[in-house]
Amino acid sequence: MRTALLALGATVAILLAQDARIENLAPYTATPMPVVERMLALAELKPGEKMFDLGSGDGRIVIAAAQRYKADAYGVEFDPGLVKQSLELIRQLRLEALAKIIEGDLLRQDYSSADVLTIYLLPIANEKLMPIFDKQLKRGARVVSHNTPLAPWTAEKVDTVSDDGQGRSHKLYLYRR
Repeated sequence: MRTALLALGATVAILLAQDARIENLAPYTATPMPVVERMLALAELKPGEKMFDLGSGDGRIVIAAAQRYKADAYGVEFDPGLVKQSLELIRQLRLEALAKIIEGDLLRQDYSSADVLTIYLLPIANEKLMPIFDKQLKRGARVVSHNTPLAPWTAEKVDTVSDDGQGRSHKLYLYRR
């Protein structure tokens, strides 16, 4: 019995250590729908293009990309509760063919097939992602960053959503590889 408890304790410790390796690179904050719409328009997302929303939260950007633009839309989210919520809404809307959520670490994904990336993360997250973007993104890929520029890249366009419906303004930065 004691051996079984020790083995169970070791397994739990390993699982907790694995979960600790996935950093929370941004607190969950839902992007207001007027900002979602402007981000996707700014990216000039086209039907059939592959897009990723990094830190996809409740899946609203992924769902909008699939519904409005008929894009092959992927969200990357590490919070199992938000993943479950997103997948359930995708199922209810019957968007499974176009909208998908990857449960995992956004620093350990392959973005080489991406035409568009959308991000709303902390500056430290963007710093960690830049080497990945430099290595993986194909020529012509577009990145739209919400409220945080991607240094050292130079934005092709900076746009402002002056009112998100809640009286706040938001800056959007468009980059092209």
